[in-house]
Amino acid sequence: MRVATDIGGTFTDMVYVDDGGQIEVAKGPTTPPNFEQGVIDILEKSNVNKEAMSTFIHGTTVIINALTERKGAKTGLITTEGFRDVLEIARGNRPDLFNIRYKKPEPFVERSLRREINERLNYKGEVLTPLDKEQVKDIVDYFKQQGVEAIAVAYLHSYANPDHEKKTVELIKELWPEVSVSASHDVTKEWREYERTNTVALNSYVQPAATSYVNRLENKLADLNTGSKNFIMQSNGGTTTFEEAKKVPINMVESGPVAGIYGAAVLGDLIGEENMIAFDIGGTTAKCSLIEKGEVKVSTDYYIERNDRNAGYPIKTPVVDIVEIGNGGGSIAWLDEAGALKVGPESAGAVPGPVSYGQGGTEPTTTDANLITGRLSADNFDYDVDLNLVREVIQDKIAAHFDMTAEEAALGIIRIANSNMLNALKLISIRKGHNPQDFTLVAFGGGGSMHAPALAKELGVKKVVIPVASPVFSAWGMLMSDLRHDYIKTFIKRLNSLEQNEIFEQWEQIDNEAYEQFNNEGIAKEEVVFNRYADMRYLGQEHTVKVPVPDGDWSGEHLQEIVETFHQLHEQNYTFRLDDTETEIVNLHVTAFGKVEKPEFKKRETSTSLEDAKIETREVYFENPKGWVHTDVYNRELLPANETIQGPAIVEEKAAVTVLYQGQTLKVDGYGNLIIETGAR
Repeated sequence: MRVATDIGGTFTDMVYVDDGGQIEVAKGPTTPPNFEQGVIDILEKSNVNKEAMSTFIHGTTVIINALTERKGAKTGLITTEGFRDVLEIARGNRPDLFNIRYKKPEPFVERSLRREINERLNYKGEVLTPLDKEQVKDIVDYFKQQGVEAIAVAYLHSYANPDHEKKTVELIKELWPEVSVSASHDVTKEWREYERTNTVALNSYVQPAATSYVNRLENKLADLNTGSKNFIMQSNGGTTTFEEAKKVPINMVESGPVAGIYGAAVLGDLIGEENMIAFDIGGTTAKCSLIEKGEVKVSTDYYIERNDRNAGYPIKTPVVDIVEIGNGGGSIAWLDEAGALKVGPESAGAVPGPVSYGQGGTEPTTTDANLITGRLSADNFDYDVDLNLVREVIQDKIAAHFDMTAEEAALGIIRIANSNMLNALKLISIRKGHNPQDFTLVAFGGGGSMHAPALAKELGVKKVVIPVASPVFSAWGMLMSDLRHDYIKTFIKRLNSLEQNEIFEQWEQIDNEAYEQFNNEGIAKEEVVFNRYADMRYLGQEHTVKVPVPDGDWSGEHLQEIVETFHQLHEQNYTFRLDDTETEIVNLHVTAFGKVEKPEFKKRETSTSLEDAKIETREVYFENPKGWVHTDVYNRELLPANETIQGPAIVEEKAAVTVLYQGQTLKVDGYGNLIIETGAR
């Protein structure tokens, strides 16, 4: 039996599949700060046979929480002489150009804990100044006095030659075995000193918390006598073992959200959709990503806390290209200083939660608004809902200010939340030169199916897919994931002077590193599959384009094919090409997959009719036509395949609701996915 769990801001989700391919889901509250307890709680309350668990896959928010809440370890940085302030200097490109009060982000490592050492390499990795080991000893003594809990080591040009970093780490472990230590070459082998230094600093900052969390979870699983092989979801859309995850925990910064994106790609392959927008609405955030020709886009240009006012913090590790905003089911509706209605980014979270949960929440949320307008039913909650209290809160805190009814105010909350989410969808599609009409929207998470049909129509997307297990689809995506590691290495070479033996030597080094890592994870050599890319640019350019490249022949005609592919991709990304300009490689990128057995998809069998699936007809408050509308409500589990439902309609399932608007239609495909035609033109 394969089991996957995903920790969200409000709920912890679980999906498990038995040897016969039968899929079951469960959902429970997230339990901060002891997140592992929520996982154990949901395992205990479900019907899963713990001793039958062969594989356990986990997605966690521990890393991103430690960063955003500044609850990591006290970290010291050891760097090359003259580069102590690289974290302070950062980049000069300001996102808010005309803001005279703009401040650069404060480094996670304070200046007094950033220490320089006498060593130096040139850009080729050749030693200019040997490592001063006595200085390392002095710095370790200083860090001990300062109560440092983790150490990051980042030397200039160590991506080309990591020897000095390796010697430093060995010496630190010898002098201070208890301290957590990580070196930049173990985290990323790409150039760009600021980004690389910041990445290893953040890795060290979260490493003690990540190690403690993974160990606690592993021990609790052992107490249940599961005997399972345990894996954790990484930000690149693949999994790794618990042991490997503790070495470079920054790779888990977007551990949970990316699983749903990868799951959408797997689903697209199953149902014949290769261009999709994956859209995940949870309790706290909404996330979206674009999948083109079946490929999930992965980038090392990832930032946390970056927006139109703040530069954020770069993390130079492979992360699925994802846009995230603070809008979800628990997002709080509030009035700003000018009296305008806002929704989010602050969330009621799991505790106390929305007013409707009856757990002490006092602020109106998107979930409360959906309840008042009839989209959600009080009978479909795990809590006893006091509708009068929910209506009273929306009336007092929002409606009274605008002199309107509670239902009108609730509809306004939904519209504002939809507007925020629509902006995120535009960022991932229109702003990147894609026509939304060429894509299908795959919506999941607790709120995805409720908001997606309205958003898709406004965006111009013609089809929406609500997948099986949509409320816990990120966990479902984990069940479909292979082990994955990305190996990215800076290798600057002009293509017209490239020797085949040079490139083959580089590929071989990376391949051997991958085989060794997968062997440690119990994956045989024959189960490892490689995809190869080269980050390329025109000579004189700063930024690159990722180009898929072949395994074998790099001579003559094949080299010209690589160059032509680069020209095409460059034109797609930047709207122009320079055919007569020389090209060069900047980075080599190998994505290595360790293939694992996955559950088979089973066709859905139903002998019910639409009448059998109908629960009730209730009043739902719509915008168009405005007012209360008699709306049929259906049970998703009983819906027959290929029968058409005309909007307006509601489809309910455990922990989620699909809202179908007037002019829209819905069908169930053979696998149980809901296929919605939005009516967009």
